[in-house]
Amino acid sequence: MRSAGEVHEASGESRTGGEVEGSVWRQPRSVWAVAFACVVAFMGLGLVDPILPAIARQLDATPSQVELVFTSYFLVTGVAMLITGVVSSRVGHKRTLLAGLFMIVVFSALAGLADGISGIVGFRAGWGLGNALFIATALAVIVVVSLAGTEKAVILYEAALGLGISVGPLVGGLLGGISWRGPFLGVAVLMSIGFVAILLLLPPIPLAEHRSSILEPIRALGHRGLLTLGLTALC
Repeated sequence: MRSAGEVHEASGESRTGGEVEGSVWRQPRSVWAVAFACVVAFMGLGLVDPILPAIARQLDATPSQVELVFTSYFLVTGVAMLITGVVSSRVGHKRTLLAGLFMIVVFSALAGLADGISGIVGFRAGWGLGNALFIATALAVIVVVSLAGTEKAVILYEAALGLGISVGPLVGGLLGGISWRGPFLGVAVLMSIGFVAILLLLPPIPLAEHRSSILEPIRALGHRGLLTLGLTALC
């Protein structure tokens, strides 16, 4: 398995000194490509919130049907994250990222073209699966490829998270003012840009020496603190 430094050299941007390593802003283009896609991915959490009344009116949907647009997305995302480690340890981080982005592009576009609430709910579930594959792998990729060290790489990831969550409802409202389909199709366009950027800029990352087991997340719940935190988050 190659080291992180070798991965940096493969991308044409190796470490050159302490100044580069110490700056969170001096990053390879591949890191910024992943960070951009992270912002768009986290935008999806609240992007549809402003358009829910319009969906209810124009598609004659009940309140419970409209809420399923959120529930299907979060439920599938949460469950799918349990197997993300299994997938990425077998097919590689880059392929997992690209698979997740591809699914987000396809299902967000299909949701924007749907003619009924049931179609939107189903496509949002597919969107959630792609989202799980992407966001659960993105942090590991940023840490490996970053020139700033683990701590600042995590800060960059969390900044992308916060930015995406905060601007999601705003972008959703702006695009929703044109049509309720706007936020869905907008995500498809932005994620297509992220897909191409990661495909071209992110160097191959070697497979992990240890392949994750699907039972490992379940065993981890044997840690009382983690179990308590997980149950609290679920509630």
